[in-house]
Amino acid sequence: MLIFQHLKQDIPAALVVFLVALPLCLGIALASGAPLYAGIVSGVVGGLVVGLLSGSHTSVSGPAAGLTAVVLAAIAQLGSFDLFLAAVVVAGLIQLLFGFLRLGFLANYIPSAVIQGLLTAIGIILILKQIPHAVGYDKDPQADFSFWQMDGENTFSELLVMLDQISPGAVIISVFSLLLLVFWDRASLKRLSYFPAPLAVVVLGIGLNLLFRNLFPPLIIETEHLVNIPEFKLNDGTLLVHVPASEAWRNTDVWTIALTLAIIATIETLLNVEAVDRIDPHKRETPTNRELMAQGAGNMVAGLLGGIPLTSVIVRSSVNLSAGAMTKMSAILHGLFLLLSVLFLASFLNLIPLAALAAILIVTGYKLAKISVFQAMFRKGWEQFIPFIVTVLAIVFTDLLKGVMIGTVFSVFYILRSNFRNPFSKITDELHIGEVVRIELPNQVTFFNKAAIKNTLWSIPAGSKVVIDAANTTFIDQNVVELLHDFRSTYAPEHEIKLNMIGLKLEDAEGQVLQFKEVLDKETRAGLTPERVLELMKLGNKRFVEGKDSGRRYSIQVGQVAAGQAPMAVIVGCIDSRTSPEITFAAGLGDFLTVRNAGNILSPGTLGSLEVAVKHLGVKLIVVKCHTDCGAVKLAMLNEHSGNIHFVTDQIGLALEECGVTAGAADITDKNEVNRVALENAHITIRHMLRDSAYLNDRVKSGEVGVVCAFHDIQTGKVNFEELIRVED
Repeated sequence: MLIFQHLKQDIPAALVVFLVALPLCLGIALASGAPLYAGIVSGVVGGLVVGLLSGSHTSVSGPAAGLTAVVLAAIAQLGSFDLFLAAVVVAGLIQLLFGFLRLGFLANYIPSAVIQGLLTAIGIILILKQIPHAVGYDKDPQADFSFWQMDGENTFSELLVMLDQISPGAVIISVFSLLLLVFWDRASLKRLSYFPAPLAVVVLGIGLNLLFRNLFPPLIIETEHLVNIPEFKLNDGTLLVHVPASEAWRNTDVWTIALTLAIIATIETLLNVEAVDRIDPHKRETPTNRELMAQGAGNMVAGLLGGIPLTSVIVRSSVNLSAGAMTKMSAILHGLFLLLSVLFLASFLNLIPLAALAAILIVTGYKLAKISVFQAMFRKGWEQFIPFIVTVLAIVFTDLLKGVMIGTVFSVFYILRSNFRNPFSKITDELHIGEVVRIELPNQVTFFNKAAIKNTLWSIPAGSKVVIDAANTTFIDQNVVELLHDFRSTYAPEHEIKLNMIGLKLEDAEGQVLQFKEVLDKETRAGLTPERVLELMKLGNKRFVEGKDSGRRYSIQVGQVAAGQAPMAVIVGCIDSRTSPEITFAAGLGDFLTVRNAGNILSPGTLGSLEVAVKHLGVKLIVVKCHTDCGAVKLAMLNEHSGNIHFVTDQIGLALEECGVTAGAADITDKNEVNRVALENAHITIRHMLRDSAYLNDRVKSGEVGVVCAFHDIQTGKVNFEELIRVED
């Protein structure tokens, strides 16, 4: 099985998570007003039951610090721990139902800025909360992550109080532990990388304290600063498991508390698995519905065995990832280690200094809350940074759930603000028919978009041409439909706005409204000059390069040009597949005639086509367009003449001569040389065209038609135009 393929990484990681989880399980039980063994039971169940059923690769479940206040109040309200256990069982059953109802999708709606804020806040809290333990001040349990602490202090006042009660031995252990964690993967220690640094820190902490005991008694770390696990025994009643009270099912308070526990545990679990997936280096995704069912099963088992509620826990999961876990076997094994340790290894584990564990958690916190995280979020803009920083501060100064809710409110505010400002794209195109305002609606148009759409439409100047494009819209709120109907039927006519609506079904229009043609007609084309056509082509290419193509709907334009064509330019281009003029100039259907052949050379057929374009189709501009890295030019440089290819390469040979390049001896890897020949070849095509066609020469001389050379960069899509050719008498 896959989960057994990475035991080399998972077993050491499980040991590290187990060492961190053990005091947390006891601390959370203590803070919740439950028996100490209840925290251990939930830790074991979180590993063995949830770990086995979960689809997450790296999430670790156990008793949750975020539920301590709820559990404490619930036990007090019910007046009996046995009654509370019944509520835990029912809560698990409700979570199972949530999973079957596929409510895990709610995780997808948690804003990413809030998730990042959660991770960063947890990192900051770990650092702030563990500093007192690192210096030997352990009045507040390691599991207390709330701003207002059990000992009456808060996160910041605790840092001041600890200054008067620093233990030199604890400081030495924490400093050496931090140094070991930082330098473990470097230099001579790198060969031990298969052995997790946190495990080495625990061994170091125990060893240093034993050294203090034998050689430096003033530095000894006393029992109150060590892990303190009660020695549970199978035969003396200390491991007597509570079970839910049989009369609990008739107590309405039990059901109310159960629903509260289920909702909070579900929210916390979804938040944590999203956060864990975010920091997973392999970016694996947790199946959230399966996770809810696994958590539900875990809470049912925990309640039946006397445990407190459990969730996916970000601290243990972060430590798990930092320790190199690859699969969920790490979470499963950590549960097994918890069970075995409290039964058989309590006396040994009670030698571990809390300062050593604090060092592990401080480094974990630093990895979650690096300065680079703040810098990266700031670069994303205020709409991401403000919800992120608000989430961080709110969690640090309250607790996880309150902080996330506050951060989510800010995130939703910015989402609504963004929808109000820019729920659609608005592009003003300068086309041959004048300026056209194009509004492209998004896939989903909701009520929240109404104000922004109305402000935009009602601010369009009188006499404008407007296209409202909803071809890609799958849902549009009825309020917005009514707004668009009012614009079409009342506002637009009163302000002489010509309107095209695509993809919208209004009460009196099926699918589209077309009040003006976007394609070029003969009357409009007659008013264009060669200079204006060249300007329009430059603007079109600029839109293409910048990714601001007007999104023309060619299927609609087919009907508009069916009665006749009125092209404004003819383009003599190469057959290269990457230089399609209609696309690279963001043109409409029928705007251009195109003559394409290898090397954009001039043949009698090409020359005849150009005369047809000017004399009978009325084009105003002839563009001879070459491009970078031209394959036809390379063939000429290689002196390729096989078959009929010589008709192309012979003509390009003239450009080779002009450029002083010898066919057969040229370096086709020299891109500058290839491009120089291609451009000269285009110049020769223009000279020969004007020399061999008296008709075209006369039209250019009179100014009725323009001729221009263009150079297409296939790397960027940009087309550079030279000056219009002038023909003198």
